[in-house]
Amino acid sequence: MNSLENKVILVTGGTAGIGLECVKAYVKAGATVAFIGVDEESVATTKALIGGVHLGICADITQAAEVKLAIGEIIAAFGRLDAIHNNAGLASPSKPLHETTDDEWSQLLDTNIKSILLTTRYGYPFLKDTGGCILNTSSLVGDIGQENHAAYAATKGAVNALTKSMAIDYAAVGIRVNSVMPAAVMTPMLKKWTQEQPNPGRVLDFLQDIHLLGYCPEGDVIADTCVFLLSNSARFITGVNLPVSGGAELGYRRNV
Repeated sequence: MNSLENKVILVTGGTAGIGLECVKAYVKAGATVAFIGVDEESVATTKALIGGVHLGICADITQAAEVKLAIGEIIAAFGRLDAIHNNAGLASPSKPLHETTDDEWSQLLDTNIKSILLTTRYGYPFLKDTGGCILNTSSLVGDIGQENHAAYAATKGAVNALTKSMAIDYAAVGIRVNSVMPAAVMTPMLKKWTQEQPNPGRVLDFLQDIHLLGYCPEGDVIADTCVFLLSNSARFITGVNLPVSGGAELGYRRNV
């Protein structure tokens, strides 16, 4: 059983999509959860959904002062930190590299990579005390690339490299570091994007078809894997970028 009893877990980007599914799964597995969202309304909605003693924080994870303050709030509230799940991420823009603006580039790198630097910088002393772990939400595109998504894919490739390097650096103090790499996940954001395309039905078929197991999953599929990786059941797993992709990385397609 992948229990998270008595663990305090920080989840960034915890109010929607994969992050929200992870927050709910961690609570169900017995953890005390602190989650960060970008606006007060989504934080309040998530807090009302999960109830209990859990902590919702509105913060900009690209700003050092705000991340430091958030970590301080968690320690003040619960006295410990057992895991950090760096889930917050930005996927836009969808364009080739030469069309990407300086501002788009900077925003992607700050949100998807710098945020990991900041949560690690301020969370490390507490994870060291508990022998905790770090989990990063990456993407399969960081391993195989993606058409018209170069900057985003580059950030996820960086997350994969960070995961391995951090695992090497922190193994000596008992901190495990892993990532999950979904392909497509049927989050509200993806559903909205699908409906905005010229041929939504064709896009939906494509999203189903790229997964060998025959369907595009909901976020709970990723959350279940994350519960495992943060639990004692995964106590000898570190430095792994784990595809949770229904076999999409194998490059085959189903016969339909």
